Amino acid sequence: MAAQSKSAGSALGRYVLVRFLLIIPTVFILVTTVFVLMRATGDPITASLGGRLTPDQLAERIHAAGYDRPILVQYWEYLSGVFRGDFGMTISDNRPVVEVLTEYGAATLELAGYAVLVALVLGVPFGMISAYFRDRLPDAALRILAILAYATPVFFAGLILKLIFSVWLGWFPVAGRISTNGEIELRKADADSGFVLLDAIRTGDPAVVGDVLSHAALPATALGLLTAGVFLRLVRTNMIGTLGTDFVDAARSRGVRESRLVTAHAWRPALIPVITVAGMQVAMLLVGAVLTETTFEWRGLGFQLSEYLQARDFVAVQGIVVVMAVVVAVTNFLVDVVAAFVDPRVRF
Repeated sequence: MAAQSKSAGSALGRYVLVRFLLIIPTVFILVTTVFVLMRATGDPITASLGGRLTPDQLAERIHAAGYDRPILVQYWEYLSGVFRGDFGMTISDNRPVVEVLTEYGAATLELAGYAVLVALVLGVPFGMISAYFRDRLPDAALRILAILAYATPVFFAGLILKLIFSVWLGWFPVAGRISTNGEIELRKADADSGFVLLDAIRTGDPAVVGDVLSHAALPATALGLLTAGVFLRLVRTNMIGTLGTDFVDAARSRGVRESRLVTAHAWRPALIPVITVAGMQVAMLLVGAVLTETTFEWRGLGFQLSEYLQARDFVAVQGIVVVMAVVVAVTNFLVDVVAAFVDPRVRF
């Protein structure tokens, strides 16, 4: 028994090590791809400031930034900077890209966290209900809703939610992360972590916490619906499969109620694929965050990315995209590790 346990632990250790080492080539390929794509349009100075500077001024700026050097030299310097945590300076507002990442990254992470919570709260229970009422009216209705949820563009869902719940009903704010009065309270409490919900909790004022949550409700729902539809169908499919397994049949033969089988026996095994797919959904959430933040003026990395794209500031765009890619790679690694702990079959 001890030898078997040691073998299982060794297999898990090897699996985690291999998955961790795979992050390095993954990030390297992503950084290289982004660099090549950004340089395909020419040097960033000309792309951003061309037409607003004289040819002499433009040439001077290009030389000062080093964009007139061989492309391989530029690539090596950029790669070296990335590994040192230096992503360069933005062209449109002359700020360190790292400063942009630290200032707006928390907002995007906060929105993604809200969206994952919405996806789990909606996707998992409704998936269980759909499996319980398999091939009946509630099941058909929920499957249609799931298809609509992940097929509807995020920006369109956001606009519809704003129109109904902000403009027509007036239940939620139209845009932003917090009201002006809420910002004043945060400044009084000297709370500036970037995560406004945590800062609001630190003030000890329930009204400020409610203000933050009311601003987050619509963007989180718009972004979370995308993943909720995927979770619903996954949970339904795997729940139906689990309900047909031997251990569930044995429990059924002992007279256990069908509802009890769903809530106590079948739901945990059905969540294993959800854990695995959750990592892949992080990429979709980050892509959706660009559109969601723009729609709701949620000033995070997605909002800033759209601003820098309009300004053709490819240095800033390059830095933000690389960081998002690294976040996706690391998240997929963590999800794989969790899945290996939950399901031993993953590591063999």
